[in-house]
Amino acid sequence: MALTKDALPPLGHAISGAGSSALALLLIYPLDTIKTRLQVQTRSGDDEQALRDPIDAIRKIVTNEGVGGLYAGLATNLANQIVNGFVYFYAYSTVRKVALRAVSADGKSLATAVELAVGAIAGMCNQLITLPIGVVATRQQTAHCTERRPWHQTVKEILQSEGLAGLWAGFRPAMLLCANPAITYGVFEKVKSMLLQDRPNQYLSSAEAFWTGALSKTLATVITYPYIMAKVRLQWRPSKQELASGGQDIIYTSSADVLHKVMRQEGIAGWYKGMQTQIIKAVITQALMLMIKESFTLQILRLFVLLRRRSSSAIISKS
Repeated sequence: MALTKDALPPLGHAISGAGSSALALLLIYPLDTIKTRLQVQTRSGDDEQALRDPIDAIRKIVTNEGVGGLYAGLATNLANQIVNGFVYFYAYSTVRKVALRAVSADGKSLATAVELAVGAIAGMCNQLITLPIGVVATRQQTAHCTERRPWHQTVKEILQSEGLAGLWAGFRPAMLLCANPAITYGVFEKVKSMLLQDRPNQYLSSAEAFWTGALSKTLATVITYPYIMAKVRLQWRPSKQELASGGQDIIYTSSADVLHKVMRQEGIAGWYKGMQTQIIKAVITQALMLMIKESFTLQILRLFVLLRRRSSSAIISKS
C-alpha cells in the first residue's frame, strides 16, 4: 500500500490531530494564558494592575500568582485541545473524503469554496461537542487566583448560577468562528497543493509545513479577531473586584453586546485588544501543530499499513 494521506482512515487523522494539537499547546501554554488575560482585561492603561504587553503580563502574573499562574487551567485546556483535535480532524477528514468523491474533478483536490465549506462543517461539529470544555478552561484561566476552582467545581458553579446553557456560553460567535479553521485549512491545503504539485512525495518538510501554517493562521486570525475577543468575554466571568469597578458594562449578553460596549468604552482599538499576542500564539500553535501533524500522520499511516499487512497475512495463513 502506498504511503499517501488518502490511505489513512478518519480515525488515524483524528489521533494525529489530537496528539499534535495537545503537544503544540503544551509547548506555548504561558502565551495562551497571557493572550486570554489581555482579551478580557477591562482596566484602563493607567491602572497599575493593567497588563500593558506580554512582558508586563508575565511579570505581573508571576509576581501576584507565582509561575503557576501562567499555567492556570492547563489540565482542562489540554483536555479541550485533545478533544478538539480529535473531533475536528475526524470530521474534517470524513467530510473531505465525501467531498472528494462527490465533487472533485481529479479525486485529489477541491475548489477553494469547497475546502472552506468542509472546514466550516468540521468546525461546527467540533464546537457543538467541545464548547463546554472550552468554557470551563476559560473560566479557570481568567479567574482571580483566590476564586479559581478545580474543573468539576467550576462546572458545578456554572450549572448552579447559569444552568446548562452556561456551558455553551459564546455559542453564536463560536459558530461564526468556524470560518477561522475553514480559512486556515483552506489556505493551508491550497498552498500545500501548490508546493507539492510536481513532487512524487506528498508530504511537506517540517519547515514548509511551519511557514505554510503560519501564513494560513495569520490571515484567519486577522479576519475573525473581533469575534474571537467577543467569544472569550462571553465565556469569562469577572471577579468581584472587577464587578465592583465595571458594573453592568462588563456583563455581556451576546457578541453584539460585547462589540457595542467595547466600542463605546475603548473605540475600535478595543475590538483588537490582545490581537498581537493572539496572532503570535495562534500562529506558533497552528504552525507547530501542522508541522507535528505532518510527521505524526506519516508515522500513524505506517502503523496502519503494518497492522493491515499483518491482518492480511494472518487471514492468508488461516486459509
